[in-house]
Amino acid sequence: MAFTASLKRLLAGLLFVMAIFLMILYFNETRSILKPASSFFVTNYETRHNKIKLVGVVAEKMRIPPEKTWSYKCVNNRCIRTHYSSKDVKRTTFLTCSMLCGSQTLWPEPTVKSLIGTNANSFRLADVKYKVQTPFKHVESLMENAFSIFLEEIKQIRRASGGKEKSDEMKSSTRSYRESTYAGISSSSSREIETPAHYRRNLTTVNIYVHVIKTADVHLTMNTDECYNMTLSNERQIIDVRIYANSFFGARHGLSTLQQLVWYDDEDEVLKIISTAKVEDCPKFPYRGLMLDTSRHYFSVDAIKRTLIGMSHSKLNRFHWHLTDSQSFPFVSKFYPELAKYGAYSTSEIYTHDDVKDIVRFAQVRGIQIIPEIDAPAHAGNGWQWGPQKGLGELSLCINQQPWNAYCGEPPCGQLNPKNNHTYLILQKLYQELLELTGPTDYFHLGGDEVNLECWSQYFNDTDIRSLWCDFMLQAHHRLSVANNGQKIKMAGVWSSGLTQMPCLPTKNFTVQVWGGSQWPENYQLLDAGYNIIMSHVDAWYLDCGFGNWRATGEAACSPYRTWQTVYKHKPWHSMRLNKQQLKQVLGGEVCLWTEQVDESVLDARLWPRSSALGERLWTDPNDENDYAISKETFKRFSIFRNRLVQLGIKAEPIFPKYCAQNQDECV
Repeated sequence: MAFTASLKRLLAGLLFVMAIFLMILYFNETRSILKPASSFFVTNYETRHNKIKLVGVVAEKMRIPPEKTWSYKCVNNRCIRTHYSSKDVKRTTFLTCSMLCGSQTLWPEPTVKSLIGTNANSFRLADVKYKVQTPFKHVESLMENAFSIFLEEIKQIRRASGGKEKSDEMKSSTRSYRESTYAGISSSSSREIETPAHYRRNLTTVNIYVHVIKTADVHLTMNTDECYNMTLSNERQIIDVRIYANSFFGARHGLSTLQQLVWYDDEDEVLKIISTAKVEDCPKFPYRGLMLDTSRHYFSVDAIKRTLIGMSHSKLNRFHWHLTDSQSFPFVSKFYPELAKYGAYSTSEIYTHDDVKDIVRFAQVRGIQIIPEIDAPAHAGNGWQWGPQKGLGELSLCINQQPWNAYCGEPPCGQLNPKNNHTYLILQKLYQELLELTGPTDYFHLGGDEVNLECWSQYFNDTDIRSLWCDFMLQAHHRLSVANNGQKIKMAGVWSSGLTQMPCLPTKNFTVQVWGGSQWPENYQLLDAGYNIIMSHVDAWYLDCGFGNWRATGEAACSPYRTWQTVYKHKPWHSMRLNKQQLKQVLGGEVCLWTEQVDESVLDARLWPRSSALGERLWTDPNDENDYAISKETFKRFSIFRNRLVQLGIKAEPIFPKYCAQNQDECV
């Protein structure tokens, strides 16, 4: 009897456990429509984190101190600073006022439509749920990683604003949230917002639905559709965010825009989100680039990643990696390791295959294409001097030759040997490696600038040197096709030069990056010849200019300093009065940072926020009424965006005194 009773109790216990198990399975199944952000972050992101470092590259924690002595009120679409003394009236923070008062704050400004509400709600990150709807598995995987970055960066913004980890989650459990729906802060409101008699969390859930329906492409091309539509609606303490895009890249841009509608309020100590919004957005130009020279100074992988973070928020989509030059050759080739052995500054200042893969993955999930450049035939000295020892002959000529100003634009000299077949084979293998590391592309940069004819004339005085230059570039282009499994890459980029002014390079295969002055005749000549062009005018988009000479003799620097206003107002396709066909040939533009006087210690300030000014020029191309003045609304948006870059760990330089940020309209 005792045995029978024990058996019955055992069976009853098993049945109870099975019932609980089935209930859990059913509960999880019904919740599978939207995944909680917290569980996704643990199960999905952390399992990938050891393989791909996607998040958390920060130079150091950069806290922005709360302004406890000031409150702000909205008067005639402007936030007015007032001294805060009464503890009986709620303090309105500068950022909360700025987000809800007057014009919208998005950067770059959306191109088609942006209707941003003037109400906000508080929320917890644990209340954020998501769903990616796409038939394409690789797109879904990338979007999940992008969502992880979205969450991590919001945490970082909260930390930088003085918020503590899980502070809002803790307050939710004790129901001590303050009401944060600012219905009273309209464009004409001038009253302070009162603290409610009781505190509560006024939002339960933020649902983010992302729809990518048209293409499975995860590699950016000149024809990629980067458009997106986004809506935010608020009903019954639930905000539904819906992002629609034809490609992963458009959806990621939508997620980036959504993040700009989220901020941390240091008075209420909560995260807040705009309650309602509608955004339709498409870029004006497909190529929105930033070039970094990593030869004249070496930059760590983390520094490059930090640059990519700034690019992603500015909606810049092409990282032009000027990987090598005559000063150094930091790339470690698996075929020719001698290049780095003889060319790197040190054994620690190198880029391995794993480094490049890491950077490419980091960029891809942020919607950015990596475009590597091995400059050739000029700007190729240190790293190429080992040929005779290996029986390959002189791979490069004029290496470190003096007087340098007779044989190159700046020291040290070096120019590849155009009559050594081993030189072309090495280039082919380098192209092969870089194509394998960076993935499929329709654009690859071959270099091609500033060939010094005097250098080659010492060795080939019986040859037409300009024809030799032309033959070199055509041979390099052929080797690029061989490296790409015999398939021609649609566009090969070259710098503008004396060669591109000759009828030499086929317009259907070559795109010219124009770096000369915006008023130079070559701009019109190249378009008239039929070339597609990418603009990088030295008088507007060279960010290394304005820091004086770095050597005692010769011209060593361009001047003056290119302010963010100069970058922003430069729109040569307007001043050139291009026709429709010519405008189609302008693929976009690129800011360039040559690093003779730049190393990692000053990198962020040289790039940011000036590069973000280019982001809006090329994404939005706003139709400014005044060709010289910049509106107060633009100053407001740019100041807020610059502060967001700082919150993300980027040491962006300020655009004016902090007083001017706190007191809108008084300085501009």
